Order: sequence, then C-alpha cells, then structure tokens
Amino acid sequence: MDKIARWCFRNKYIVIGLWIVVLVATTGATKQFGTKYADSFSLPNRGSTKALNLLSKVSSSESGEVDTVVWHVSSGTVYDRKNKAQINSLINKISSTPQVASVISPFSVMGARQISLNGKIAYAQVSWNGQFTKLDKQNVLNLVSLVKNSSNSRIESAIGGQAIEQSQQASTSNSEGIGIAAAAIILLIAFGSVYAMSVPLIAALMALGVGISSIGLASHYLSISTFSPIIGALIGLGVGIDYALFIITRYRSGLIAGLNPEEATVKAINTAGRAVLFAGSTVCVALLGLLTVGISFLNGVGIAASIVVAVTVIAAETLMPALLGVYKMKVISKKVRNNIKLNGPTKETEVEGIWAKNSRLVQKHPMIVSVIALAVMLTLSLPFLSLRLGSSDAANDAAGTTTRKAYDLLSQGFGPGFNGPLQLVASIDNQNEKVAFTNLATKIKELPGVVQVIELPINPANNIGIIEVVPSTSPESIQTSNLINELNNSTVPSVAQGTNLQVYVGGETAIFNDFAAVIGSKLPIFLAVIILLSFIILMIAFRSLLIPLTAAFMNVLAVSAAFGVVVAIFQWGWLSSILHTGGGGPVESFLPVIMVAILFGLSMDYQVFLVSRMHEEWVHTKDNDRAVQLGQAETGRVITAAATIMICVFMSFIFEGQRVIAEFGIGLSVAVLLDAFVLRNFLVPALMHKFGDANWWLPKWLDKILPHLAVEAMEKKKK
Repeated sequence: MDKIARWCFRNKYIVIGLWIVVLVATTGATKQFGTKYADSFSLPNRGSTKALNLLSKVSSSESGEVDTVVWHVSSGTVYDRKNKAQINSLINKISSTPQVASVISPFSVMGARQISLNGKIAYAQVSWNGQFTKLDKQNVLNLVSLVKNSSNSRIESAIGGQAIEQSQQASTSNSEGIGIAAAAIILLIAFGSVYAMSVPLIAALMALGVGISSIGLASHYLSISTFSPIIGALIGLGVGIDYALFIITRYRSGLIAGLNPEEATVKAINTAGRAVLFAGSTVCVALLGLLTVGISFLNGVGIAASIVVAVTVIAAETLMPALLGVYKMKVISKKVRNNIKLNGPTKETEVEGIWAKNSRLVQKHPMIVSVIALAVMLTLSLPFLSLRLGSSDAANDAAGTTTRKAYDLLSQGFGPGFNGPLQLVASIDNQNEKVAFTNLATKIKELPGVVQVIELPINPANNIGIIEVVPSTSPESIQTSNLINELNNSTVPSVAQGTNLQVYVGGETAIFNDFAAVIGSKLPIFLAVIILLSFIILMIAFRSLLIPLTAAFMNVLAVSAAFGVVVAIFQWGWLSSILHTGGGGPVESFLPVIMVAILFGLSMDYQVFLVSRMHEEWVHTKDNDRAVQLGQAETGRVITAAATIMICVFMSFIFEGQRVIAEFGIGLSVAVLLDAFVLRNFLVPALMHKFGDANWWLPKWLDKILPHLAVEAMEKKKK
C-alpha cells in the first residue's frame, strides 16, 4: 500500500489526468452506445410467469404493456353527443400514437363493460406492442401529454398503468445535488478548510461518474434494471465521501503530528486506506449476496452497486493520494498550521474534546450505556415484527398525478379491485378440460372478495382459455393477496382434479404477489450468506471471534430498527401526510434484500474504521481499555461526520415523489443515524470494555490456518 500511495503522491498530475481520461472515456462511450437497462421480474416456475407466457401466444397485445385512459364527465353521461365525440376524438389520436398496438373503446362491442353504471366514468384499454423496456419512452410521454391536454371543464381525462408510472419517474439529479451541497457544508464545518472539504467531494464525484457510466456500459452484457443506477448513485455518493473522509482525516492527523505531506499520505493509506479496502470489500460482498436470491432483477442491482463501490475504493487508494499531493498542507486551516509552528506537533494519541469525554463516559459506565442503547434499538425494532411485503399501487402516488387520478376514478366507477384484475390462464386440450375450466369460472363467482368473473371465448387457433377476475379489494390489500393464495392453493386444484388441466393465476397483481413470496422464502438464506461472509472477513482482519460476532449482532440491530421505522411510516401510515409518502400499504417486496445488503455493507464501514484504530493500539500496548477508549475518541468525530453526510445524501432522496425511493431514503437514513450515533459511539465500545481482552482472542489452531491480511500496516521496527 505504501508503494502505491507514494507513487500516486509523487506522480499526482499523471494520476489525476488518468482519472479524467477514464471519466471522459466512460461517459462518452455511454452516450455513444447508450444503455440497455431491462426490468425483468421473471420468476421461473411460478404461476404468474407461466400465465404471462401463455398470454403471449394469444397476441402480442396480450403480453405487451396495457395502460388505461379514464374519462369522468362533470355533467350528463359519456353517451351524450358532445362527450362521446370528444372521447372518440382522443381515442383516434391515441390509436395513431407510435408503438400503440390497439385501443379498446368503451363504445365498442368488446368495451361494453368499460362504462360505469351511472354513465359518468368510462375507460379505454391501450395496448402497447411490447413491455416498457421495449418502448420508446418519448412515445409514452407523448401519450401522457395528449391525454392531459384533452381535459376541459366538461370532461376530465387521466391515464394510468405501469408504462405511465415508469415513464414519469423523476431524475435523481436534484437529490444528488442536495446531498452534495449538504456534504460540502458538513465537511467545511468539520475541517475548517475549503481545500479539505473539496478533496472528498472531488474523489467521490469522480468515482461516481466513472461508476455510473460503467454500469450503463455493463448493461449491454448483463441484465441490469433501470432501478440500478439510482441505487448505485445512492450508495456510491455516500461511501465515496465516507472513504475519502476517513483517509483525509488520518492524513490531517499525520500533518498535525509533524509528518511531512508525503509521509502523512503514506501513513494515511497504510492505515485508513487499508480500512477502506476491507470496508469496501465487505460492502461488495454484501451487495453480491443478492445473487443468492436467484432473481435476475436483484442480480443486476447487486452487480451494478458493486461496480460503483469498487470504483470508489480504487479512487480512494489512488486519486486521494494524488489530490493530497496537490494540496499538501492546505488541507489544515491556517490557524492549525500557525499553532504547529508556535507549539510544535501534537501526538496522534493526544485526543481531547467532546469525543474524548464521550469515550471516557462509556469506559466508566459500560453497563448503563449498553442497557440504554439496547432499549432504544429494540423499541424501534418492534414494528418490524408486523412487516408485510407486497407492491404498493397507484393509490400511493402523489396527489394530482395522472396515475393517481386514473386510479381514483376507476375505483370510484368500478370498485378498487378493478385496478388490479387477475387473469386465470390455461391451455385447453380437450372437452373435459373445457368443462372443468367453465366450472372453475362458476366456482370463483361464489368466492368471497370477488365482484366480477368473465370467461372469455376460447380462441380455436391457440386453445388458450382466459378467466378475468375482479377482486373487491385494491391490488395492494392483504385481502387480494389472500384471494390469490386461495385460488392457487385450493380453488384451482380442487376443480382441476381428475383432469390434466393446468391453470395459472396471472396479471400484474399476481406477479408482484409471487415476487413477494419468492423474496420472503429466500431472505433467510440471503441473510445467512452475507452474515457468514462478513464474519469471515472481519475474523481474518482482526484475528478475533468476538469482534465479528459483535459486528453481526450490531448489523442485525441496525437493520431491524430501520425496518421498524419503515413499517411504521409506510405500512402503518405514520407521518405519511407530512412526508407525502401516500397512505399505509405493503413495503415493496424487493426492499428488504437490497436494503439489508446496503446496510450490512455500510455498517461494516463504520465497524472496520472504528475497530481498526482500536486494533492498531491493541497491537502496540496490549491494553484493551486504552485501545477501545483511544479508538473511540479518535474515530468518533469522523464517523459521526461521515454518517451525517450519508444521512443528508439519503434524506435528499425522500423528496423525489417516488414511494419506493422514499422507502430507501428513510430506511437508510435511520439505519445510518442509529448505527453511527447509537451503536458505534455507545453500544459497541461499551460491550468491548465489558469483554476485555477476550475481544482479541482467536484459537491458535484457527490463527494458523487463516490468511494474514492486516487492516493496518505494522510499523517497521527501528534497527
């Protein structure tokens, strides 16, 4: 590490130039070749996927995106001459929109059921010629504008559906800007130097630019979702500033202790830089743990976020020494430089101030501190016990959006379940199966929670049977989920018994229900894998059993408390009106695995940085209390500063107007807040004081077989 740091310091302009070239090259290549992001919720061997495959045989429109245009007349009915003429005029314009495969008018024979009983509300089904990822986004946006502009005092028009939802997702650039501005202010306050403030920002932004561009290029070869760059930006910006902050803090300490800029850089990379390397490795391990879930959508998220983190680590180890070589002594304020000239250097172990006082408080009362910290974490974790996974519907979209208007109008005219109809699909091969399929439609009508059942005519060209079922409850409600389970586990098997009939429950609502079930079943395996791998990495780094065990326990506490808050806000609806997050509904099914991966990685960042300083002191003194107290005192400020920056970055994503992004923003913000300010500053050091020398115990036989990869470099003995 020292050779890399020294070379980058001495060849600073070459290193900075190379990073600029890489940034320009990757950005330019992304603009030249574009991206191929693909959202695939494919769940092999699940009924909803098999239903979709059968529907694709019926016609391309059946398997393409289907959106809904809704009209509400303020006076009269949709049958009135002027109203009907305006609706038909819009339908004709929609039909000529590029990539629209078909439009079923409420005034056609097929659309006879598309007008409410009172005649006030009607809708048309717009079928695209493919899924959203195959559509030109501008065509979708043009259709949205066409519908919005058709509204007047007599008729209100709105459009909803998955393609519309995805086309109107806001860019995260505003959030990133807010996060960067907040980070700049915090760094300026923490360091009192514009130069010191700029170094972490330059390194983080350079790494983020290269990382995001690399994700775009990787999308040509890997299945990466459109959601992945947002997650990459979210975690990349946070850890990028954190890693740079860790290194520059150690560099400044070296300067204050009397080292020249080059030696201070080498020492910073040999200590904090090694901690960053291990911390980044644990983040990547946690993110790549998403591969164990076996869902292509999540695989792409894990790989994409890992790319950004890996680039960030490389920037910390190479670009940071080069930037420090440019700024040298300027990263400490004039006041501190003058103090060094007058009073001489200050030893790194001479730590005073609020963080030293806090560390002594924890050392003096470890039991009281542990009990209070545990009580806080467990209390916040309680709502987690009622977590329900699913997919929130458009009822949680921001008020005033066209998707929310369309959802509300359809609920008003046809019932809430109309927004998420189910499709039972089967291949009918003989008369017995045809009779059984018809009997199934009859039996479904008798089920509670069903308001409408329509058996469509079987097309003799493909022999595919379709039964459309409209629940009485909304797509996100638990009653609708229970109905899907009833159909899959009881109703369909009982009717198909004695025949070869295979009926699959499909539709968007069923797809998300299956997705939640798969995630729930894979979550224990996923947790076990990342906990085990993180444990092994920390055990190798710190030659200890208790430290990785403590870290695993802290990570579980942080995740539980974060999800407790997420459940309270998004599932129970607490503070939802203030935060504009919509009403209470299920937590997005993919949120747990992605958030757990990110949180485990981020928690390891703080654990590695905190314990590496303790371990460094333990190696030299073999005094546990001194090692824990000094390590906590020296890292307290940088950990809380880093956490505050990360909280600002994550909080800025709450205001994007997208529920799922707000879930990530709040969940990650709360987790980092608790992790840094409760766990690392109180609970972890308190427990380490209670454990004593046992913190650093490792069986000799295990020590012999484990590879030696020190987090901090051992100082060379003087001859």
